[in-house]
Amino acid sequence: MIKAGIIGASGYTGGELLRLLVNHPDVELELATSRSLAGKPVASTHRHLEGFLGLKYENPEPEEIRERCDVVFVAVPHGTAMNYVPQLLDGSTKVVDLSADYRLETSVFEKVYGIKHIDPRNTVYGLVELHPEAAKEDLVANPGCFPTGANLAAAPLAAAGLIDVAVFDSKTGISGAGIAPSETSHYPNLAENIIPYKLTAHRHRAEIFQELNRLDPNLRNISFTPHVIPTVRGILTTAHLFTKEPLSTGDVQALYEEFYRDRPFVRLPGGVPSLAAVRGSNFCDIGFEADKENNRVVVLSAIDNLVKGASGQAVQNMNLMFGMKEIRGLWLPAAAP
Repeated sequence: MIKAGIIGASGYTGGELLRLLVNHPDVELELATSRSLAGKPVASTHRHLEGFLGLKYENPEPEEIRERCDVVFVAVPHGTAMNYVPQLLDGSTKVVDLSADYRLETSVFEKVYGIKHIDPRNTVYGLVELHPEAAKEDLVANPGCFPTGANLAAAPLAAAGLIDVAVFDSKTGISGAGIAPSETSHYPNLAENIIPYKLTAHRHRAEIFQELNRLDPNLRNISFTPHVIPTVRGILTTAHLFTKEPLSTGDVQALYEEFYRDRPFVRLPGGVPSLAAVRGSNFCDIGFEADKENNRVVVLSAIDNLVKGASGQAVQNMNLMFGMKEIRGLWLPAAAP
């Protein structure tokens, strides 16, 4: 059995990791950390795990975590993970970092996040559908939620060198803002409302640019604007992909079917994808329609921001890092309705 630990287990991402790992056939949950909740039962904050998990929160030193665990999931705010990761890596313990600390080149990270990086290193970006080489690594940088939906929506066209301009419009559930309440997440402010934010300078644009530019170095005109909508989970991304030549919907269908042929968590169900159809699952559903008059392809992707956008993808990476099939412990349908 793989002994797993979670640093920062009290938030939404930590709770989702616990939910997925508690029934993983090859994983034994060894520890869940929280500085402020040390000594309290994990189920006292994650009430959905009552009866499934007897762990109590701990606050051990990184060296003890490393000794007790085969894999550690680091679910802490950006700028914090880099303080833990070097102490966890010893040649046998594997780490999946869910923060932004290792997703970007060091210079880009420092510019985007305004933080000096104390542990610069080359790390694989853990979007499995684009980086299967993560299976060979001891440290994988788990992607952000918005970039997961955006990059999966555009990757086949980018890899074919067909995109001239890419414009992404994403709608996210409020759980993406984290467990701490804020003015935005206050019910009267969000209910029956849509709140756009960081219209041209959201930090996740850097990840979208990094991955699409890697697929096509000539693609540089990439824009992204996020919105918060009054739902708990999910990200629906509308990608307006202006192409270098007119394409039919059939052309796009063939391209996407081939690109994602061996990618079990990307589905092409036809029509407009639904957040309800992916809720609680690790799937990304993609739909599209070509606009030949304007050399535009509209691609929509739907993911659960806490699963494929965070914790499920982290487990998917862990599976490959330990030589298992990526679907292990994750092949579950969505919770519908």
